[in-house]
Amino acid sequence: MADLSVNINGLELKNPVMAASGTFGYGKEYEDLVDLAEIGAIIVKGTTRYPREGNPYPRMAETPMGMLNAVGLQNKGVHHFVEHIYPQIKEIRSALIVNVAGASVEDYVETARIVGELDRIPAIELNVSCPNVKQGGMAFGVTTEGCEEVVGAVRQVYKKLLIVKLSPNVTDIAEMAKAAEAAGADSVSLINTLLGMAIDSEKRRPCLSTVTGGMSGAAVKPIALRMVWQAARAVKIPVIGLGGIMEGKDAIEFLLAGATAVQIGTANFIDPSVTVKVATYIDDYLERHGYRSVTDIVGALEI
Repeated sequence: MADLSVNINGLELKNPVMAASGTFGYGKEYEDLVDLAEIGAIIVKGTTRYPREGNPYPRMAETPMGMLNAVGLQNKGVHHFVEHIYPQIKEIRSALIVNVAGASVEDYVETARIVGELDRIPAIELNVSCPNVKQGGMAFGVTTEGCEEVVGAVRQVYKKLLIVKLSPNVTDIAEMAKAAEAAGADSVSLINTLLGMAIDSEKRRPCLSTVTGGMSGAAVKPIALRMVWQAARAVKIPVIGLGGIMEGKDAIEFLLAGATAVQIGTANFIDPSVTVKVATYIDDYLERHGYRSVTDIVGALEI
């Protein structure tokens, strides 16, 4: 077997395959379906400072080769996570990462500070694509100034591995990646969902209660792959690639484009064991091509 281990700026993972936030619950929901210990890392669902009810139904819709969601970061807040969820998951033998979201800089900072006190959580993934209420609903992640503001503030209080999850709904993804790096990010992950919509033509109404939502699934892969390639060429910190990875071949493409690790999201809904299958495929690929380590193919795209 090849060496599948990767290092995300100090965080050692047994393999480069991660379960993406919002698609894998808190991990426990999948433990009867897949061996959690065989997954490189599990990124738990988005956690906010205060409880959130999420958006009204309907908030999910299928699209060709993908899906739209407008769940709205439904969760019971960081204090509930610490008191009730963390004790249930802390013994999972996979790296546990908490996706942190917020409606203001203060929310991000306080949630990161609280999560930072948990021994078995070595990293957070900062979701900068959330609404910035204090700036009229603009997402922090669509301007370099907004990204730098929230990342810099969190960096002051959070001393462990800080991953920043970038929005694809921007003009220049490389500039956003560089802004996150400059503000203190240890790694960037991309892409988050693309903004899209679906219409029920018979009812002449949108399929989602919020009209628009985040698109994910196989259809977004070419865009995600392009952005990962651009980001990896722009920054020195590790890049984590995601967006439309449905099978092992897709993961290899992201690694070749420059991703040190990959996340699998929507595919978990189709096949709960897809993360382990992808890790196995990567191992087979390395053996077939004579590579000793997965790091040998990171950024190995020949142009």
